[in-house]
Amino acid sequence: MTAAPPATVYGALLDRESLEVWLPPDGMRGRVERWGPRPGGGFRMVLTHLDPADSPGKTSDATDVVDVGFAALAPPERVVQRAGFEADDPSYAGTMTMIWHLTAAGEGTEVTVTATGVPPGIDQADHEAGIASSLANLASYVEAAG
Repeated sequence: MTAAPPATVYGALLDRESLEVWLPPDGMRGRVERWGPRPGGGFRMVLTHLDPADSPGKTSDATDVVDVGFAALAPPERVVQRAGFEADDPSYAGTMTMIWHLTAAGEGTEVTVTATGVPPGIDQADHEAGIASSLANLASYVEAAG
């Protein structure tokens, strides 16, 4: 839950600089290499682990590289992404679908994320913790911006 309205939150989901700030979970930083914010477009993000000894990357010892496509955009209510990791390990192969739902709640927005097709190499508890961290970062980001 964030105090920002749905349009503000939706904007942060489709703004390159915003994504670089709020999307990386705690312990990571992100850099967008390619950007196309439209259905059929997408982005490529390089996530760097700040302490790779504690949490090794999927693409290299210190990085996770993910290609994300925008499958559907429904402003200001929903963003559907299809994400695939660059990794030699086949347990990280496949395309994960992430649906970001934005629901007006009073003056703010309730944000929920549904992930399906998560590669088997991604631990469920770690994935849930990462999403929770990104959601907390998103709330802080849009509230500070508003």
